[in-house]
Amino acid sequence: MRMSLAQRVLLTWLFTLLFLIMLVLKLDEKAPWNWFLIFIPVWIFDTILLVMLIVKMAGRCKSGFDPRNGSQNMKKKGWYLVAMLLKLAFCLALCAKLQRFTAMKLAYVFIPLWALLIGAMLELAYNIFYVRRD
Repeated sequence: MRMSLAQRVLLTWLFTLLFLIMLVLKLDEKAPWNWFLIFIPVWIFDTILLVMLIVKMAGRCKSGFDPRNGSQNMKKKGWYLVAMLLKLAFCLALCAKLQRFTAMKLAYVFIPLWALLIGAMLELAYNIFYVRRD
């Protein structure tokens, strides 16, 4: 499953545009849709990314793969998987709160997003300050 950069950019723009159009229609009260329906483009895009990530991670399980090569790459893919799941948890909690399915405090809704942002800052700091010594 290889996508060119142009295809990835086009796919990202398409799903972002669909999400923003649906969001504007909902906020202008032109469409009485459920909040879970508004986030469908986001979830479709995330599902595509998750499937591609899992397929790449599963490729390490095939016979003849040397586990010593790319252990750093596997850690990065693991972080990507955790980040995607945190984003999914935030979107689900946000939709449940906006749809009034739960009486959860807004601070609790944002916990997955805060964890994602803290993890991203740690990953950035690790990539900036880590000096590999060969």
